[in-house]
Amino acid sequence: MIIVSPRVKIKYFLCKRLRNIHLRAGIQPKNVSIHFFICILRAFALCCFYSALDVPQAVNYPPQEDQNMKAKVYFSKQITPEKVVELYKAVGLELPGKVAVKVHSGEPGNQNFLTPEFWQPMVETVHGTIVECNTAYPGERNTTDAHRRTMIKHGWSKLFDVDILDAEGPDLELPIPNGKRIQKNLVGKDIKNYDSMLVLSHFKGHPMGGFGGALKNVSIGIASSNGKRWIHSAGVTKDKWVETPQDAFLESMAEADEAVISHMHGKMMYLNVMNRLSVDCDCLASPTEPDMHDIGVLSSLDPVALDQACVDLIHTAPDGASVTERIASLHGEHILEYAEELGIGSRAYRLTVLD
Repeated sequence: MIIVSPRVKIKYFLCKRLRNIHLRAGIQPKNVSIHFFICILRAFALCCFYSALDVPQAVNYPPQEDQNMKAKVYFSKQITPEKVVELYKAVGLELPGKVAVKVHSGEPGNQNFLTPEFWQPMVETVHGTIVECNTAYPGERNTTDAHRRTMIKHGWSKLFDVDILDAEGPDLELPIPNGKRIQKNLVGKDIKNYDSMLVLSHFKGHPMGGFGGALKNVSIGIASSNGKRWIHSAGVTKDKWVETPQDAFLESMAEADEAVISHMHGKMMYLNVMNRLSVDCDCLASPTEPDMHDIGVLSSLDPVALDQACVDLIHTAPDGASVTERIASLHGEHILEYAEELGIGSRAYRLTVLD
């Protein structure tokens, strides 16, 4: 049995804080913002605290990753369809075979979801098929017929081939052999018809997960209606909504991500757009109006690094208090911690600005 001393526990906590500060300071726009200096001051203060505790600095908990091993995340302040395609190409992966393009179809009434016109150049670049799954709550996307009507209403069916993955049962069960919360993931069975996947997400706050980005778009987004209830209940039931501890729900999402990524053999790529940054998700017909500025577009092969970069940009934004509070109030960053623990990706990243 390994006994960890109080000093080591304190150092582990502070190393995590310093790592997050380092990541935020790693953003290098043309003009250095005041947040960079705030991060430096915080780092200096924590270093002073280290000295006061007399904690040896030769050992790192957890071990620091080599700079060259950090996940690559690409960023642009320009939110245009053309810049999205540029950021896709910057990643350097050509998705093979038949490409599923996962989007959020948008609940009717919602004014924040990204439109098919915005995504059109990107979808056409990969010759992809738009994929979605039915929801598990009342609305206009909770049945196949209703969801198809919404796809037509919002213009998806006019511009693209559309596949509602769980239009017909039975669900496809993806095994999670070492799952702590769920041992299987229930997804739309038509996912088996695709060779690779492009995940296009609108990053924003979320009333259940704290934030919604790539990880939520893959876990909840690819889950069938039954699968959504299964994840939300942390494996208790697929037939009804039940209350579950918040961390159990977040960890279930991460395990569902692991199952989908394994099924696709890692042939996935991720893009997040940070605009219309409400505290609420695109599944609400009347979300709270955003009170912060648009930030930009990010891309990566690593969904953990991508979502972490977006969260860091929210935290360092001068007007990001509302979304920051939403994330913190629901312990939203825990999904990043657990996804990293599962080996899905890394919270350490190198941000490359393409403006």
